[in-house]
Amino acid sequence: MGKIHLDDVDLQILDMLIDNARTPFTEIAKKLLISAGTVHVRVRKMEEAGIIKGSTLILDYDKLGYSFIAYVGIYLSKTSQTRFVLNRLEEIPYVSVAHITTGKFNIFCKIRAKNTQHAKEIIFKIDDIEGIIRTETMISLEESINDKKRLMHTIFKELV
Repeated sequence: MGKIHLDDVDLQILDMLIDNARTPFTEIAKKLLISAGTVHVRVRKMEEAGIIKGSTLILDYDKLGYSFIAYVGIYLSKTSQTRFVLNRLEEIPYVSVAHITTGKFNIFCKIRAKNTQHAKEIIFKIDDIEGIIRTETMISLEESINDKKRLMHTIFKELV
């Protein structure tokens, strides 16, 4: 698929939606001095092009009691077991992200837990998956940077 051209208005719309995906189109239209219909058409165009893939809800996991984050590197006995292991990881709801990787690990994933005891239980479940020979866990002490907006601004500047 070819690269879609985004103009300054498209980028401004995206910028506002990145700040808050629930911003009403009428509010975006007022700020940009265009019609709400124009915003709607442009957002639909970006959805159809695959640039916008849904919207997101940001939760405060600390307030929900899930402040413990760990990263688990997974070693497989055979790389051909990757899909099977990923399917088993999907069955563990506390595994929030998983990447197939090169280098030291075959799979690298992020888990979110209530505390160290809960994390241990999750890691033991991961270890029990057939095809995993061992895991290596790193505990996150603090999520210091999680800023998609900064990345988006850099990408937007490159597009212009």
